[in-house]
Amino acid sequence: MEVFEVNRPDRTDRRLRGKSDPFDAQNAARAVLSGRAYARAKSGDGAVQIARMYKLTKGSAVKARTQAINQLKAILVTADPDLREQLAGLKTPALVRTCAQFDDREDDDGVKDAVGQATRIALGLLGQRIDQLTRQIRDLERRLAGLVERHFPQLLVPVGIGPDSAATLLITMGDNPERLCSEASFAALCGVSPVEHSSGRQRHHRLNRGGDRRANAALYRIVQTRLRFDARTRNYYERRTAEGKTRREIIRCLKRIAAREVFNLVRSGIGPSEVA
Repeated sequence: MEVFEVNRPDRTDRRLRGKSDPFDAQNAARAVLSGRAYARAKSGDGAVQIARMYKLTKGSAVKARTQAINQLKAILVTADPDLREQLAGLKTPALVRTCAQFDDREDDDGVKDAVGQATRIALGLLGQRIDQLTRQIRDLERRLAGLVERHFPQLLVPVGIGPDSAATLLITMGDNPERLCSEASFAALCGVSPVEHSSGRQRHHRLNRGGDRRANAALYRIVQTRLRFDARTRNYYERRTAEGKTRREIIRCLKRIAAREVFNLVRSGIGPSEVA
């Protein structure tokens, strides 16, 4: 059985007929039968689905670690001056390691400094929590890198594409990349397809504000890395600048090129393409 993706109903039709499950089912069926809905749904039974699980877990761990670091630093703002002076000047990794070594046992004799003792206990527990989350993040990064190297090693050959960016783009593509009919459809899915923005005699193209924003951010990171370390990309940037293009327009073009390259690597397994 083939599964298709159906967009939400037309808003005018929804205002006229209202919304209910039967109406939504009828609209979805009409869209498929008429051919308006022809996009095949992503499958989730392969290596890309595993990468999605790892990325999901890693994202929540990174968010929790950031929250714990912010809480640790907020406690230090109102901590005892002696303790603040002891920890002053430490970078975040050293600060976390130092706090994680604080003893979290309560001392019955320390009633006079109960607040200071509670502060050290809280800092110790937060430091240990941050250490634990950091180990989880590193373990997930290792698993994610191994997964990409094992199933999609060709994605790691071009400059600027690391395991994390590769996994993000693979998740957008899905376990069945053949559902995408062309590299232009993948570019639209990533939000890097040009959208015409012309008026009168002026003809321009603007950024596509739709698509998967995580994939769009991954392509942006790839472009920024290439602008720093890839001579071909820098030459392309200088040539387009001489033609009168703005930095935003050039980055839009470079993201489109990167999307084309990733699509061709996944679909056909060819080597990295040349920047034209």
